[in-house]
Amino acid sequence: MWNQRELPLRVEKRFEFEEYSRISKFMKMVDELCKQKNIYPNISFGKNFVSITVFLGSEKLSKIEKDFSNQIDSFYSEI
Repeated sequence: MWNQRELPLRVEKRFEFEEYSRISKFMKMVDELCKQKNIYPNISFGKNFVSITVFLGSEKLSKIEKDFSNQIDSFYSEI
């Protein structure tokens, strides 16, 4: 589940990994999706996690943003 935050309005999620090699694979998938959807979130990562923050264009999550976050969730499930 993505957490919605205010000031600034955004959704964010932290993804946990047991192996750094999985982070690399996940990040490549997210990179391609960003290019396809023209959405460029803030991304930070460490040895065993990736945090993604998507700043929203309006007060509600748009269909594009919702699809984007759902696709990222599916990438995580695949790894």
